Amino acid sequence: MTALRDYSAAVTQPMLTGGQPRYDEVVAPDGTLRPSWRPLAESAVQLTETDLRRVGGDIERFLANDGVTYTPPEQDPEPWRLDPVPLIVEAAEWSPLEVGLAQRSELLNAILVDLYGPQRLLSSGVLPPALVFAHRGFLRVCARASAQDPHPLLIAAADLGRNATGEWQVIADRAQAPSGIGYAMENRRVISRVLPELYRQAGLHRMAPFFQALRSTLIDSAPGHAPNPRVVVLSPGTLSETAYDQSFVASSLGFPLVEGSDLVMRDGAVWMRVFGRLERVDVILRRVDADWSDSLELRKGSQLGVAGLTEAVRRGSVRVVNGLGAGVLENPGLLPFMSAMCELLLEEPLRLPSVQTYWTGDERSMAYVLDHLDGLAVKSIDDPADLGHLPKDRIRSLVRAEPHRYVGQELLPLSQSPTLAARGIEPQTVTLRTFTLRYGSTYRPLVGGLANVYDAANAVSSKDVWVLKERPEDPDQGLMDVMPLTNVRAPAAMVPRVLEDMFWFGRYAERAEDMLRLVLTAHAAADDFGTRPRTAGGESLAVLMSAIDRLSASPFGPDRLDDDFRSLLLDAHRPGSVAQSISALRDAAQSVRDQLSPDTWQAFGSTDRAAANLVAYHYSHQVAESAGQALTGILSLQGVTANMVRDPGWRMIGIGRAVERALQLCHLLAATTTTRRGLDVDRHVHTAVLSAAESAVTHRRRYRGYARLAGVLELLLLDVENPRSLAFGVAEMRTHLAAMPESTGSTRPERLLDDLAEELDRAEIAALTAIEGERRPNLERFLSGYIGQLTRFADAVGELHFSAGPAPRSFGFATVTE
Repeated sequence: MTALRDYSAAVTQPMLTGGQPRYDEVVAPDGTLRPSWRPLAESAVQLTETDLRRVGGDIERFLANDGVTYTPPEQDPEPWRLDPVPLIVEAAEWSPLEVGLAQRSELLNAILVDLYGPQRLLSSGVLPPALVFAHRGFLRVCARASAQDPHPLLIAAADLGRNATGEWQVIADRAQAPSGIGYAMENRRVISRVLPELYRQAGLHRMAPFFQALRSTLIDSAPGHAPNPRVVVLSPGTLSETAYDQSFVASSLGFPLVEGSDLVMRDGAVWMRVFGRLERVDVILRRVDADWSDSLELRKGSQLGVAGLTEAVRRGSVRVVNGLGAGVLENPGLLPFMSAMCELLLEEPLRLPSVQTYWTGDERSMAYVLDHLDGLAVKSIDDPADLGHLPKDRIRSLVRAEPHRYVGQELLPLSQSPTLAARGIEPQTVTLRTFTLRYGSTYRPLVGGLANVYDAANAVSSKDVWVLKERPEDPDQGLMDVMPLTNVRAPAAMVPRVLEDMFWFGRYAERAEDMLRLVLTAHAAADDFGTRPRTAGGESLAVLMSAIDRLSASPFGPDRLDDDFRSLLLDAHRPGSVAQSISALRDAAQSVRDQLSPDTWQAFGSTDRAAANLVAYHYSHQVAESAGQALTGILSLQGVTANMVRDPGWRMIGIGRAVERALQLCHLLAATTTTRRGLDVDRHVHTAVLSAAESAVTHRRRYRGYARLAGVLELLLLDVENPRSLAFGVAEMRTHLAAMPESTGSTRPERLLDDLAEELDRAEIAALTAIEGERRPNLERFLSGYIGQLTRFADAVGELHFSAGPAPRSFGFATVTE
């Protein structure tokens, strides 16, 4: 039987789980397919479990190639999980839900305006003041007339679940900094690639028009003074739970992804540091929680926001999306009062109900909650986590001590959907996150969303959400045409932090590449001479090992070469290892993800698969095979960056690569060529050096004989046509540096680069190869001095181009550290 037939036969409606009936998203109580699945029955029913497992493997590979991750609190990033079976909603069912979501967003906006303005909800007794003022999302500094904005809520999200009859209910509202829309878009991209026939047959709403509308809304929301608004996406940084989501949104919308250190408050406005100057910011799409957004008025010491941002909002010089006080809408204690608030503020009944919730600040509600702890989730109004892990006596004491700070919420049975699990296709519970945008004068929900699936261990994966069109000709997202945008070229924007990350992106990529080449060369020598230590080849192997020791700052053991090679490729905690360089490279790329092509992440997919193969297979030849596979991945980054716009970021990658290549080459030569070891040993060593420096083929074509040191040094130091030489690298640095906005021809980095070029011009091969005893002191001094000069040059580049920006200035009565 096929997967869906097996699933249909296994589930019975209503299914009893914990005594509660559960709605199935695919199979009706009589065992037939739900209306939403019937148009796809012919294709979907043919899918076997084998087919779905193949698709599941494709999904994992595509997500890995795209570098899609999620970071649970206080944990390392994890791969994003996507189930191959979508959540499908037919048009007839979506239509009333869409109306309810639009009304709810309008209501939330009205609540926000009222709580920070006239406060009719409080004065009329509809809302208890203790419920509002005790919530950490209510910011008193924003509750003043000068801060009034009629539409502070531009983007809203809601988490929905079904009850036993299939009715959608709101579990929680998300208004602080709603996340997930980037993941939803990524899910759609992947599923459309792995299930193309089913996707094309479905006739569902594409999501792209919603992103276009979001971009239009953000630009249009700028204060009136801005003819060509600057919009930025403010991120907490790469350690954020949803760092991928933030970078995806920024990249898709074409807005800079910035961190708090990239922005500064000056003259009552917010500015972005760009190339040593300040550029005005008009709109901030905020992904930083409000209380971390301003270290001056909100959370002292926060490095995530902009000191003085609250004052800029009050002055109307910048638009923050969503408004700084929007976090109060995430208070679960508001849910019991939604109907009454809707009647008061909108003068209409609430269309989309919330899950039954009891605020324990009310005595009768508190009594009910304390008497029914087994059937309720008790939560703090400031924390969505269920307190069910605590003893019941502890919960009772917490609630009685501060009743206004807790709610009890009924547990929805939640609907179930077929999900690919280790044991096959299983029914697992599912929730739906929806997104709503204020577009023009109305709120428009995204026709689709992000579904979360929970297994028995409460582990989470996701599903793509397919909302089917009623008619094929219906416009996607119901948008006939997105509001036109002015065809004005946006000003270039690249903050110093981005330039620094690009610089280190280049350095770490080159560092990983050079160490991989050296490992491949040394491993080949170990295969030939590892058991013959007293031969010329064996002695040359020892020299190569000493070079690796120097570059990795960790000695090799002569009797455990394979283990050490594996450690060098896999141990991210080993200084100078390939794994450490790739980890740092990934971090740098993640920080500037919005600046890089999506193809960048396929390179990391290659290196990850190489590492996995090395862990799985313990044969000696697997070291070289995995190193070669990882090298292919790293080299592909050069192809990706070659297609970048020639902007300062691209040039910083080039400078970083050239600096690191020069440093690695100097260290390699210092470890291998400054001592004479005998003619046969030196020939082996010089040949290996050429191989590790990717110049062996060029040397053979040019010199047609043994590798002699003079020819090696001429090729690797002075040959301006060899991309691996110092001379070529210095020329590259000069070209890139001259094109940087801060370069004038006389800056310190340019002066130091002139010194590097002059040092090469003065170098004479005969003098460098001169021998005194067994040493080559001239070559040793040259390489040591050049390493020092390169290091000073790299530091000078950072001091000039990655500087923190203008000095602190007085801001009202306080001094803001910028």
